[in-house]
Amino acid sequence: MKLYNQKFTIPVFALLFLFSSCTKEFDKNPGQSISTSSADLAGARSKPNIILVIGDDVGREIPTYNGGESYTTTNMDFMAANGMQFSYFFSHPDGPPSRLALVTGQYNYRNWEDFGYLPPTSKTFANMLHDQAGYSTCFTGKWQFDGGDTSIHNHGFDKYLVFMPFNPDANNGHDQFYHRYKNPYLYQDAQYLTSAQVEGKYSEDMFYDYASNFIDSNKTKPFLLVYSNSLVQKPWVPTPDDPDYASWNPDVDDVNRVDRKYFPGMVAYLDKTLGKLITKVQTAGIANNTIIMFVSDNATNKSIVSQYKGQMISGSKDSTTFNGINVPFLIYAPGRIAAGVKDTSLVDMTDFFPTFANIAKVTSTTSYLPLDGTTFYDNMTGTVTANKQRSSVYCYWPRSYQGKADISYVCNYTYKLYNAANNGNFYNIVNDVYEQHPIPNSQLTPTEKKTKNQFSKILQQSN
Repeated sequence: MKLYNQKFTIPVFALLFLFSSCTKEFDKNPGQSISTSSADLAGARSKPNIILVIGDDVGREIPTYNGGESYTTTNMDFMAANGMQFSYFFSHPDGPPSRLALVTGQYNYRNWEDFGYLPPTSKTFANMLHDQAGYSTCFTGKWQFDGGDTSIHNHGFDKYLVFMPFNPDANNGHDQFYHRYKNPYLYQDAQYLTSAQVEGKYSEDMFYDYASNFIDSNKTKPFLLVYSNSLVQKPWVPTPDDPDYASWNPDVDDVNRVDRKYFPGMVAYLDKTLGKLITKVQTAGIANNTIIMFVSDNATNKSIVSQYKGQMISGSKDSTTFNGINVPFLIYAPGRIAAGVKDTSLVDMTDFFPTFANIAKVTSTTSYLPLDGTTFYDNMTGTVTANKQRSSVYCYWPRSYQGKADISYVCNYTYKLYNAANNGNFYNIVNDVYEQHPIPNSQLTPTEKKTKNQFSKILQQSN
């Protein structure tokens, strides 16, 4: 099926790779279980390709399939209708901690050293897939892990075209908002592209072309492609589908003319690029051997107001409430997973690493321990087992880069507990979504006391 890639002129998000119960549910219709039979998987290559698409600042209120009403997200909706959506996927409140947990499968208290930094000693899922499963590997888009060529290769990637290869001091003083989109400041093969190479071009188009060429070069062997969008993070500027793009001068306009009116078009372009990637896989004849995942690194910027299920809500980036940490996660893999599945189990950023190991049939991950994630491969195949379920989600958020105290918390579907340094507050997050009324110990029911004690033990791991 060819996906619909529309140009939008009205205000619009995207990621390919989007509680106290400890069972995973597959709700296509209420009370109806969905599974993928072994016959559906017959003929599929034993080591499928993996494409992980990461959206930047795409909150839960953005995609239409999830109740968003301000934007048209045709291709995200296609993935949800023809693949799996995870309703209880949790990121960190900000991008760099999320991304570190994503690629390493470890909570930040284990390996966080600095903002936007992937330690040389840390191993990623790309190292595992490359070294133990024979995958070709590629990273295109926003890197933001520092270290440039050395770091990218040492962390398992063969090929790359990236934005933010270094943190600002080593990036010629430029931060992640400098030439992010038009005339982009990109890096490949240990050097920055020249002005002549990027003049008039749009970063996401260049990332897509690079990804497309990588796919063409690896159709007969398994590959990992991480496509880390710059969209839809600031600066909010016109895309090539906007008439303002032609005259836009990023040296001046990215600062002086940045405007939230361009945000819907940026969401549309992210969704359009997602559709191009899906179509590329289809036309390359590898759709049945490819698993595409889309996820966001965190919630939408607080300056963006969107309509969601009939209400106008602000973005919740940097918030630890539900809207600030529950983000879209989608999987599309025809012939491998059932279509139209809404999975309601708990999943977080650390879970990709063990899942990729299962997908690639890696028999041992001892070289990468400790891993904090729980595989969701059984979700994908419809073979859920009771001993592979999360009963809670944990987060350690280092905040020295914001000049604030670190935060850690544990939650399930109903309750949430913060660490003692953050008052040790305990909430019913169903009845108190915005966490305004902590429950005093004197008012805890026996079940709540038990849950709080369990959560307290988990929090002790980072103290």
